[in-house]
Amino acid sequence: MSKISSLALILSLSVAAGTLASAQDKPAAGSALPNVLQITREYTKPGKGGAMHDKTESAFVQAMTRAKEPSHYLALNSLSGKNRALFLTWYASFDAWDKDINAVNKNAVLSAELERANVADGELLDSVDQAVYYNEPELSYRPHVDISHARYMEVSQYHVKRGHDSGWRELAKMVIAAHQKAGTSAHWAMLNLVFGGDGGTYLILSADDSMADIDHGFAEGKAFHDAMGDEGWKRFEQLYADTVDDSHSELFAINPKQSYVDDSWVKADPDFWKPRAPAAKVPAAPAAKPADKPKQ
Repeated sequence: MSKISSLALILSLSVAAGTLASAQDKPAAGSALPNVLQITREYTKPGKGGAMHDKTESAFVQAMTRAKEPSHYLALNSLSGKNRALFLTWYASFDAWDKDINAVNKNAVLSAELERANVADGELLDSVDQAVYYNEPELSYRPHVDISHARYMEVSQYHVKRGHDSGWRELAKMVIAAHQKAGTSAHWAMLNLVFGGDGGTYLILSADDSMADIDHGFAEGKAFHDAMGDEGWKRFEQLYADTVDDSHSELFAINPKQSYVDDSWVKADPDFWKPRAPAAKVPAAPAAKPADKPKQ
């Protein structure tokens, strides 16, 4: 395994980052994140993203808003890789998710509106898939439950070789210890895939208020390396090569037009989540015609 490949983990955990929590059962600031993250991934057809997808997704948001649905979600649009949108919803538990499903099914009006929205949205999509992840608080580092001011999300996925889960956990704890020693600004949430993909898959979510946060994370790399030390770095390199067989990172923009977020997020940053429509321009009054000259 090359040093460049193993650096993928370092860099993905070195960026000033945060994570989201659903307004449903949202914990107080500084507490642990809810346990269950459900991600729906939509791949749009060529030329069918952007404003067209915003329009069809707004039907879901409007239906959820009218129904005062308590479960919220965040929409991410790809800035790298294939054109796609991710929709992230947190639940305190699987039981909470089950209760939410039952509540929606019992609401005939909401169910009908969501069905119509699904049909219209489906015309724009190549494919859809879903995955479910479980929170790994011991492998996360200072995760934030409020990202109301975030604009971007880095999503990194790692696949751990069968039988090497203990090595992965050692890697994560080495990274956490080095960040603590270096005093970097890094923070992230790590989750373990439990449904919808290969076992041994871990997801790291890092939210950025701006792309300057990404620059800052790279700039902190030397401090992190110094904190790890030469011997620690050698151990990390070998352990990474023995443990990880695949990694992948992508960058997404948070899309407020496709997101259904809690009112507290809107109040925290209204210009982003619910911008006011520009005032209509009042047409200028036509210029007065010059008075006719009196006939001689």
